[in-house]
Amino acid sequence: MAFKGRLVVNIPPLKIGNLTIDMPLILAPMAGYTDLALRSLCRHFGCGLTFTEITNAEGIIRGQRPTLHILETAPDEHPVAAHIYGSNPDVMAKAAAEIEKLGRFHMIDINCGCPVRKIVAKGAGVALMKSPEKIGAIVRAVKQAVSLPVTVKTRLGLSPNRMNISEVAQSVEEAGGDAIFIHVRFATAKHGGDAAWNILAKIKSERTIPVVGNGGITVPEDVPKMFSETGVDGVMIGRAAIGHPWIFREVSCLLTEQPLPRLSLVERRAVVAEHLAEFVKLKEIERKWKRKSARVTSEELAVRHFTGHLIAYLRGCKNQGEWKRNLQSLHTIEDVLMVVDKVLE
Repeated sequence: MAFKGRLVVNIPPLKIGNLTIDMPLILAPMAGYTDLALRSLCRHFGCGLTFTEITNAEGIIRGQRPTLHILETAPDEHPVAAHIYGSNPDVMAKAAAEIEKLGRFHMIDINCGCPVRKIVAKGAGVALMKSPEKIGAIVRAVKQAVSLPVTVKTRLGLSPNRMNISEVAQSVEEAGGDAIFIHVRFATAKHGGDAAWNILAKIKSERTIPVVGNGGITVPEDVPKMFSETGVDGVMIGRAAIGHPWIFREVSCLLTEQPLPRLSLVERRAVVAEHLAEFVKLKEIERKWKRKSARVTSEELAVRHFTGHLIAYLRGCKNQGEWKRNLQSLHTIEDVLMVVDKVLE
């Protein structure tokens, strides 16, 4: 990895087991956001690796359709990781084996960082950080069950006075984990507060497996900063990609010293239209197994659930209060695009 001032150039490919990622810019898994529709857009703009939303291992082995729906992928989606959670090594191993049988995933990632109460209450997510040995046991069980690379996504610890990321990272590596993805905040901070990049640099210096950083990326320029300040092998982008999937193209240009492109208003509208159209297709698949009122179309369901994305796409534009007050009146793709046209005009 070469440095030029604060800019990083010649970033080497990220190797995770038998998987090689040419440009190590990664879309972080985010519940309610990183479905197939957003992943496809981010991949179009140069994202090197995507993750599914967090998926329940128990639901996978039971064949529950709502859970399996989370694992929908595109025929050309490569590479994509299945991001699973659970606390029982045997269950996690069986779920990973079922995922590998699908033949469309290239990596299994174990969630050890989610702070959501219902997941933590099951002893999963960030609750696993209480016991680095258990994380190691899960990694070993999953490694024995699949031939795919096995990784772990985690945090610094449960709270500032319970930071044990060094112990967790050591356990992951000793158990045969192929990489570790670290959200450099504590569970108590959730997604707020400062991201401790200095600790990320420390873990990178301690481990031989790839270390990927996550947290504190708000603008494209933050990515080369994280590379240069921490020496990580890859960078994950999370919330900064919501409403801004072209951030991957912007970062790639920064890292390779190419002119930084700016999306025109026409191009931004086209991205919103494509995202929503793909979102409607996902809702149509969902309707095949989920009971929904016949009076509500797949298009209307998609529009209802698209509001978080829409707010992000139009963040910083004029007349925010006016159109946000009328979100409930949007029912069709045409309705949404009329709002977009009015805000962007």
